[in-house]
Amino acid sequence: MVDYELLTHRLTEGRARRGSPLVGRRSRACLSLAALRASPLFCRATMAPVRKVLISDSLDPACAQILQAAGIRVVEKAGLGKEQLLAEIRDCDGLIVRSATKVTADIINAAEQLQVIGRAGTGVDNVDVDAATRKGVLVMNTPTGNSLSAAELTCGMILSLARQIPQAAASMKEGKWDRKKFMGMELQGKTLGILGLGRIGREVAIRMQSFGMKTIGYDPIITPEESAAFGVPQLPLEQIWPLCDFITVHTPLLPSTTGLLNDTTFAQCRRGVQVINCARGGIVDEGALLRAVQSGQCGGAGLDVFTEEPPKDKALVNHPNVISCPHLGASTREAQNRCGREIAMQIVDLAQGKALTGAVNGQALSSAYAPHSKPWIALAKALGAVLRALTQQANGSVQVVTHGPTLQKAGSYLIPAVAMGYLKEQKDVNLVNGMLLAQEAGLKITTTHSDRTQGNEEGLLQVSAQGSPCSLIGSVQGSMLVLHELNRAAFKQLVPLTGTLLFCRSKASNASLLSTITGLLGKARVELLSYHRSCTVAGEEWSILGLSSALQSLQELKQHVSEVAQVTF
Repeated sequence: MVDYELLTHRLTEGRARRGSPLVGRRSRACLSLAALRASPLFCRATMAPVRKVLISDSLDPACAQILQAAGIRVVEKAGLGKEQLLAEIRDCDGLIVRSATKVTADIINAAEQLQVIGRAGTGVDNVDVDAATRKGVLVMNTPTGNSLSAAELTCGMILSLARQIPQAAASMKEGKWDRKKFMGMELQGKTLGILGLGRIGREVAIRMQSFGMKTIGYDPIITPEESAAFGVPQLPLEQIWPLCDFITVHTPLLPSTTGLLNDTTFAQCRRGVQVINCARGGIVDEGALLRAVQSGQCGGAGLDVFTEEPPKDKALVNHPNVISCPHLGASTREAQNRCGREIAMQIVDLAQGKALTGAVNGQALSSAYAPHSKPWIALAKALGAVLRALTQQANGSVQVVTHGPTLQKAGSYLIPAVAMGYLKEQKDVNLVNGMLLAQEAGLKITTTHSDRTQGNEEGLLQVSAQGSPCSLIGSVQGSMLVLHELNRAAFKQLVPLTGTLLFCRSKASNASLLSTITGLLGKARVELLSYHRSCTVAGEEWSILGLSSALQSLQELKQHVSEVAQVTF
């Protein structure tokens, strides 16, 4: 008769004699924080190393200097054609661009090692974010780098429209002195409508308020309380149109914002309204704008961006009431230096596993680098892998339940982590593409939260397969990932989720099971490193055995147990 408790104690604590036929040379029961960070499970949960970065647009020299100081190899080649870019990017881990390089799906798919695309600026419409997400490539931008420069250009456009400064300057260069022709207006008391109240919209509002302008606005994300704090009451769009003397747009280019100002909305505006677009071409319907300025419905426009750049149709550019610039919103020395520095430091932080900012498509990764969440992400992936091994279901529904106040907001990054573990044998999946690939595989993962935990636990993670009795509960103990329960069967001694584990369900009366398994392990030349046995539920119990290496086949073992599965972490 095997003394299960003594054996478990010896294996778990690593104090069994070296000569024991059941025990390997060292126990793997404890997983240090350093080992966790170095493990493939954790590294893949975040990102692979970033060793080589291609900079394909002209950037401030500080960008390359910061990367090189961190030990990252930098290749700077601006103005590459598509075929040249395809050749250069194949062995790069990172790509940094401004707006000139078009990062298409072809480019992304050709980059076999690509981990991150950095946009030194705000917009990412020159990057195929969907293709990057599908491949698990993180897209980052520098949302604050050019905010001040773009805001100041917008303010300059408003002043220029009000006083017709560019037209007057051009007239002077032609030798004319047309004082009466360039009668302007004061900004004091005029109403400025700001569509998009993020960083740039806010800075525009603050600056134009100093000219005595009344600012109103609209933003579907910024709350009215937030915008009221910087002096912008929010109104519905249909109420904004007829109130404004000036309208400026500061939204991203999305299906919902394309053609935001069009024939219909211009008709609702006050006659002579002045329009500014220093955000993205296409937000203002250029055909509708031309018709409005030709009819006088729009008194003038300041455009820094166009649907096609440079614009082939010069009708708008050549109209005397239109002021245009060649996309200069971020073209200041200060903005370029800031954007270059910021994107470089963000990539260095990514490479070093530090805090992540500016993630466009990998929001889960923003939490992946927080010290508290790192081991929980690794646990979620481990539980997902065990769940898939036990259920053998390629799709279906998985329920994730977080327990305890410390995990109250963890669902957003634990769901893709569970998907990583569940799909790891099928797809190259990470926190960036986890949810997308799960949906495509027919795997629905939902999450709920409960503040209650068991005993002294600060947090527990429960993962269950709907339509199956399979359910797992685990936690993080210090720096260890451990399993508490399997299918409602609790383990008196928590099971470290590390190495290769063999899961066996059998009748509780099967006292010879361990001897049988060790005999089979001996034949396969596999060492038993640890052993854990659950409590009995409905006459059955679970045995979890740590192995020195994975068994090539479980077929012979299946005849001795009710259920068996094997997972390597």
